[in-house]
Amino acid sequence: MKIYKIIIALLLPFVGFAQQKDAVKMMADKSTSVVVYAMKHPMHDWEGVCKEVNSVLVIDKTSRAIEQVVVSLKVETFDSGNSNRDSHALEVLEGLKFPKVTFVSSKIVTNANNVTVDGNLTFHGVTKPITITVKRQDQSDKVTIDGKFDVLLTDYKIERPSLLGVKTEDLVSMKFRLQFTLK
Repeated sequence: MKIYKIIIALLLPFVGFAQQKDAVKMMADKSTSVVVYAMKHPMHDWEGVCKEVNSVLVIDKTSRAIEQVVVSLKVETFDSGNSNRDSHALEVLEGLKFPKVTFVSSKIVTNANNVTVDGNLTFHGVTKPITITVKRQDQSDKVTIDGKFDVLLTDYKIERPSLLGVKTEDLVSMKFRLQFTLK
């Protein structure tokens, strides 16, 4: 019994230190969080949406500073409103081989309601660093993050889709709204 007391006494300072960190993880509200993507083709432009946004935000409870953000989207949940286009996109994106698009922050700098987030975007099995500037809105129990950024398909080794032998533009415009509820 004495050995257990010694072990507890040795570990207690570390447990106390871990609890001093006043951070909380918040999950994105799937009913209000969304990622929208837009592409262009010489014959037409279109937008699609992903409403299955899995995201975690870590904030300091006291200062409410964002410490970490992680976002994960399943490629199969992208919906352009055209099932033929979506099935072709799933094929081009090799959705079975690369089922997710993920973003993991590495550095976050806040200036009033503007937040600059550096991190790594993994798309089609390729990971590249990106910087995203977002607007943050706080309510008493919610944090909402709105932002946009562009992705070049060729940067992620994705063959540009084509219609009637004509390829889409390389640029995909992304915009998002992530809403988190503080518990």
